Amino acid sequence: MSIVFRNANGWLLDACSLVDKGVQLCNVTSERKAASGKSYFKCCFKHEWFQILKSHVSVKSSCTVTTNDCAVSDAALQRSENKTTVDCKPSKKRKRKHNDLNQGEIDSLAFHHKIRSAILEGTKSLVDAGLSCEYLSEVKDAREDPLPSQECNLAALCDMAKELPLVSEHGEDPVQFIESEDGCSTTHLDLFTRITENCMDCAMEVTLMGEKYIIPPRCAFLLSDFSRMQPLVGYGKFFDLIVLDPPWENKSVKRSGRYSFLPSSQLKRLPVPLLASTGCVVVTWVTNRPSHLRFVKDELYPHWGVEVLAEWFWVKVTRSGEYVFPLDSPHKKPYEVLVLGRYRGCGHHSHSSLRKTELPMEEQRVIVSVPSALHSHKPSLSEVLRPYVGADARCLELFARSLQPGWTSWGNEVIKFQHVSYYTVEPTDEPTDTDTGSLHGESSPHFSPPPPTPD
Repeated sequence: MSIVFRNANGWLLDACSLVDKGVQLCNVTSERKAASGKSYFKCCFKHEWFQILKSHVSVKSSCTVTTNDCAVSDAALQRSENKTTVDCKPSKKRKRKHNDLNQGEIDSLAFHHKIRSAILEGTKSLVDAGLSCEYLSEVKDAREDPLPSQECNLAALCDMAKELPLVSEHGEDPVQFIESEDGCSTTHLDLFTRITENCMDCAMEVTLMGEKYIIPPRCAFLLSDFSRMQPLVGYGKFFDLIVLDPPWENKSVKRSGRYSFLPSSQLKRLPVPLLASTGCVVVTWVTNRPSHLRFVKDELYPHWGVEVLAEWFWVKVTRSGEYVFPLDSPHKKPYEVLVLGRYRGCGHHSHSSLRKTELPMEEQRVIVSVPSALHSHKPSLSEVLRPYVGADARCLELFARSLQPGWTSWGNEVIKFQHVSYYTVEPTDEPTDTDTGSLHGESSPHFSPPPPTPD
């Protein structure tokens, strides 16, 4: 079971298990079948991507942040009166005095003090549970081997595909299907202007643009640029859950050039009201930059007609339960923020069986997991959010870099982490009833009983 433990503070997730869950049974290419002599295969996401063994900063050299008032009053936040000092040892770099802090850094410090106790208390309780059931464990002589890298050119291809005419302009069906016959031949698929669906109850290994990808069961995706979302709107489906992971603009992204960012103002152009059912749960991943958080809560959600209901936190820990960065580091934090709300506009009625009554969303819940070593590879929220949207909810992820069973996903790198190089693919015996059940969303016993319905 992918939820290892749950209590009043939040959830401890096995993020790798969430990925594996949808690809336990895989229909592979005819070449692979011929080479092995087997008809059935299982896939697993390579677990070394989740072997985060050591904190990025050791405890001895961790940074401490002190203020004259832990509550951080309004007066203390003013540039001239705040007595904040930052002390990082044993770094030999020049210490920054308070008058070096800009307003954004002062706002970040204030926000951190506001949520610190909730993160500290919630993380401790969940990590203690993980250590108790031995899901998390102390690691001795930890050594992290360098991980291979897989070059991804999907965003560049999407940029080139802007010149292609949309199928809707010619009256063609905007949806296409991955077929299971003849070793999953996919040479006919148009990934950039049509929704691609895998309607099978098993994962499919397919060749797309000369590369092999693992496509989870009963999922759909559109590989396109921000300006080419029309096929998704024309898909004719309205969703009960929409999760967004925007490519937020920040200095490190500009310096590294790892991916293209999107100015905050452009996010208002996303057609969320055209995709959301009435009462749809909307979840947005936000960086620790206060201006982005304010934008989502004060501008973006009101623009879409989404009521802000809660802020949750994803806390990243090592295999031994340590924060991946010191909690009070003045630079990188070991947590990210999720803003949750519900669409209150005039949407279409949900088909979900549990949407007649809306469960309340508690503030400051904590999601603890060992993160992936892959950049921007967020944990799936499917099991955490299921009680709030229903087991049969239609789910959509925007700016996705991977696919999930039963979900629709969109982004200009939407199949990036489905590349076969991230998986192990092995022959297996004929599938059992247990395997079939797991494909349909049933859970197997793990370290804790199934999570109860929220109060």
